[in-house]
Amino acid sequence: MTSPSGGRDCAGDHCVTCSDEAVPVRVLRIRDGGLADVDAGDGRIEEVSVALVDAAAGDIVLVHAKEAIGVVT
Repeated sequence: MTSPSGGRDCAGDHCVTCSDEAVPVRVLRIRDGGLADVDAGDGRIEEVSVALVDAAAGDIVLVHAKEAIGVVT
């Protein structure tokens, strides 16, 4: 990913600007308001925003800070 300054800030499995990782989760249900219920993989169901991606129930999305930032194809 390219930063606003034009350099490469994100590589590998985490963002070097904040050291956080995007976590893959499965979308269980799309809700109103750009939200979705997702299976976090450890028995927890969480609500995340899917406003930035075109996701559907059953998709695997990458989530960073409760925001889906990509759909795994």
